[in-house]
Amino acid sequence: MRDDRRRFLLRTGGATAAFATLVAQARALPLLGRGAALGARPLPAQPNAPPAQPNAPSPLPLRDGDYRPSVTPDGATLPFRVVDGVKVFHLVAQDVTHEFAPGLVGECYGFNGRVHGPTLEAVEGDRVRIYVTNRLSVSTSVHWHGIRLPNGMDGVGGLTQRPIEPGETFKYEFALPDAGSFMYHSHHDEMTQMAMGLMGMFVVHPRRPSEPLPDRDFVYMLSEWKLEPGTRRPDPNEMTDFNVLTMNGRIYPGTMPLAVRRGERVRLRIGNLSAMDHHPIHLHGHAFTVVATDGGDVPKSARYPETSVLVPVGAVRVIEFVADNPGDWPLHCHMTHHVMTQMGHGLPNLIGTDHGRFDEALSRHVPAFEQVGSDSGAMDGGMAGMGGDEAALDESHDPTIPRNSLPMMGGSGPHGYITMGGMFTLLQVRDELAADGGAGGWYQAPPGTRADVASDADVERDGIAP
Repeated sequence: MRDDRRRFLLRTGGATAAFATLVAQARALPLLGRGAALGARPLPAQPNAPPAQPNAPSPLPLRDGDYRPSVTPDGATLPFRVVDGVKVFHLVAQDVTHEFAPGLVGECYGFNGRVHGPTLEAVEGDRVRIYVTNRLSVSTSVHWHGIRLPNGMDGVGGLTQRPIEPGETFKYEFALPDAGSFMYHSHHDEMTQMAMGLMGMFVVHPRRPSEPLPDRDFVYMLSEWKLEPGTRRPDPNEMTDFNVLTMNGRIYPGTMPLAVRRGERVRLRIGNLSAMDHHPIHLHGHAFTVVATDGGDVPKSARYPETSVLVPVGAVRVIEFVADNPGDWPLHCHMTHHVMTQMGHGLPNLIGTDHGRFDEALSRHVPAFEQVGSDSGAMDGGMAGMGGDEAALDESHDPTIPRNSLPMMGGSGPHGYITMGGMFTLLQVRDELAADGGAGGWYQAPPGTRADVASDADVERDGIAP
């Protein structure tokens, strides 16, 4: 029976998760008093948070005639009011029950009911007033990463201000002297609070743009988490073994595709507030140019084409390209382990071994696995619930998967199972978009432009020896 590496990884990812459940539950016990729990439950409403505005998939019209508002896929933009010429925002730090993808939920920290916090958006030269209310059970602060401002507004708990205690509201107020792509995050016990999700993006558009405006302006925040299968509370003490790698707090197959029209100029602002890892972000089918960092614009004389850009920890990279190649194109981190989810890192290397009796051996240790396999044909039946095309991610469908966990990789695609997960999404380039602003389904390649099984005639003609 065929059992290639892909199938083995899918199977053993689920099996290892099952085997690890007892260990994961034991590790989670000290956290239960702080809100960790086993198993998924419906997402509750987040109390007392000012609403953020979910971003539209289609390009937003120019605002005030001088900039294109940004879109945060799977995220939102924080609304503001203008009071005596000052733009006024309100951030609320609070506990958030967050869905990384259907079937995987975490008890996190966030702003305004979201992980990550909503994007703040303003214009160069604006004066902003940002109220921060702390509805967490611990003290916090907010640092405005990359923005030049008065020292007392920098947001470092204990150094430039006292921490914001639970129940308090602090006021930050400063002018925005520079256009650019910035971030905000907790700067008080930041190892814990950033690992729990307290971060967001801050976009400042130029008052007088010196270059053509993009047709699409997308914002991404990269982050990484440790979430043991079967638990709900991220582990902030992790230093190396992160197993949930997110783009705007989501993982594939739960990430929102970027649907754009052919010929549009696209800008991607990519910030990285991961705990430890840099991320080489790779785009298929196109070349782009790095036009800015969080420190400012890259001079035109210093720009050159790329297909991958390394986004270091604590930094922003802004890329631009013309979407001139129709199709469904991956956009992902090129660290291979970062496009998988909840990996079984303790697995031995079994490539090339005969593991044809894997089901039989595993069922002696995980009895439920034997029933799943016998229901639908041993190996393939057992795999279906772990990562096959008909995966339901439901404990009643496949009891070998711990509650609140996902297969190591992927979801269904137009030509089979897509064996990638984690920090992965799609750029969907179309001549025309659907009425809802989306791509309108998977790309249909013109005849003769898709790789397929070679014909005997082609092989013979070209002298190929299969």
